[in-house]
Amino acid sequence: MSDDSSDLACELPADKELVLKVIPMPADTNSNGDIFGGWVMAQVDLAGAVLPARYTMGRMATVAVNEFIFKQPVRVGDILSFYSEVTRVGRTSVTVKVEVFAERFRTQRRYIKVTEATVTYVAIDDSGRPRPLPERS
Repeated sequence: MSDDSSDLACELPADKELVLKVIPMPADTNSNGDIFGGWVMAQVDLAGAVLPARYTMGRMATVAVNEFIFKQPVRVGDILSFYSEVTRVGRTSVTVKVEVFAERFRTQRRYIKVTEATVTYVAIDDSGRPRPLPERS
């Protein structure tokens, strides 16, 4: 993984929805001083659930992480922006792509993509079994 952020600056996606912003703190770091990948994964799961909730209209569960790519390290103090889009709607499930962009603390308003993932959520009933998605109007 390269760490020269100046060469990696990019535009934020205009065709996706901003679903979460968060700043990682020192308690979220690994022994190298970077943010734990597991912490980033948890945030992606939260961000990824926002759009499917509009389809499930009730309980849902994460059933698959179809893809997860760490492109750049996340640092303490980065301002992380999570953008999401629905890529598939099934009978009981919704799949989303989540892209994570960092504004480095010292170079704000310059964004680099640090992570991208594809996650599938399934609507569940009170017993935890899959249920059909409600009709959308």
